[in-house]
Amino acid sequence: MKKILKLIGIFLALLFIVSAIFYTIYNESLPKGIKNEKAEALATKMMKALNYDAYKSVEVLEWSFRGENYYKWYKEENVVEVSWGSNKVILNTKKPALSEVFVSETKTENQELIKNAIDYFNNDSFWLVAPFKIFDAGVERSIVKHNEKDALLITYTTGGSTPGDSYLWILDENNFPTSYKMWTSIIPIGGIEASWSDWKKTEAGFKLPTKHKMSLFGLELDMGDVKASNPKADTLAREILKSIKHEAYKTTRYIDWSFGGRRAYKWDKKEHIVEVSWDKIKVILHPNNLEKSTVFIDNKETTENKEKIVKRAESSFNNDSFWLVAPHKLFEDGIIRSIVQVDGKDALKVKYTTGGSTPGDSYTWILNDAFLPIKYLMDVPSMKMNQVPATWDDWYTTASGTLLPKSHTFSGGRKLSMGEVKAYN
Repeated sequence: MKKILKLIGIFLALLFIVSAIFYTIYNESLPKGIKNEKAEALATKMMKALNYDAYKSVEVLEWSFRGENYYKWYKEENVVEVSWGSNKVILNTKKPALSEVFVSETKTENQELIKNAIDYFNNDSFWLVAPFKIFDAGVERSIVKHNEKDALLITYTTGGSTPGDSYLWILDENNFPTSYKMWTSIIPIGGIEASWSDWKKTEAGFKLPTKHKMSLFGLELDMGDVKASNPKADTLAREILKSIKHEAYKTTRYIDWSFGGRRAYKWDKKEHIVEVSWDKIKVILHPNNLEKSTVFIDNKETTENKEKIVKRAESSFNNDSFWLVAPHKLFEDGIIRSIVQVDGKDALKVKYTTGGSTPGDSYTWILNDAFLPIKYLMDVPSMKMNQVPATWDDWYTTASGTLLPKSHTFSGGRKLSMGEVKAYN
């Protein structure tokens, strides 16, 4: 017996020594950050790189954690379906007492499972959306030098299951997070690093991580089939397309119109070739291959100032066609759709992240009871436009069967005519 106890004692002593050596080698002290305007600016740049606006308005997030816990989070409703094993909790994150619990699909009143679901959700959602939480209430931001570059130190003073934890976000040259170092109550060694590198672009227009790799023992955390979507906004957008006969628009070959009496257009939509005319100038514009474009002055082809004139024609077409067919473009690439409230009713906000002349613009579409766009509110940062209204008037059914507007009216009463609008095959 004494021999066994001696062996156990030796083993525990060796374990203690190994642990002490391991702790000494890998443990890092929490760096001291500086809270200042520079830290706030870096945090803002990180949010911009992450496309926080799209995350802020997302409706549904789906993921799993290490193939064990599964989630469907209705973010705006503060409800998340949490499933593990034979258990499922419909968790109300704001009012847990309203949560519902199911075991093997049978409803039960097991309150312990609600507590488990809260703890799982707090931990597992953090590994999904932590970068988006740096401006949450109770979060302190400071700046730290890491490998001679600025890094962002985040400390959670309240919230979650483990307030007091700190994370040092390491960013790339575009201020996008690539990893963080952790100082948390559940990990005794400070400064353990986890990667944030395997990102996936979601339907909602922003990226989410699909897995993480830890610096300690090479542990990997799999986030499963990550998804983010806006099903309600997409449904509203489809109602708009139905109201303006978008299916007919898709098969329309030719569209003619003018813009405020200043420019005239004949657009072969199928071939994507546009005849643009103003003053004595006519451009046969090939938007997808500008070098193929040709310029005519007084009906005579010319190469003088060709590049400048073609660029003007392209810019005019991008702007002027938007005023004619913008509602038909709701599902093009690079568009984020979300629902906002205007005067107590649902309106569709669309943000253009790519394309056109001014990516970054957003438009809030206001609809009538038949889902026909009757006005939009324009947010165009490059022109310092904030919620500037314009109507979409005189919709009519064209020869091709689609609906297009004939005019617009601005808040000051100024009208913009689209001329004799035609759409045909």
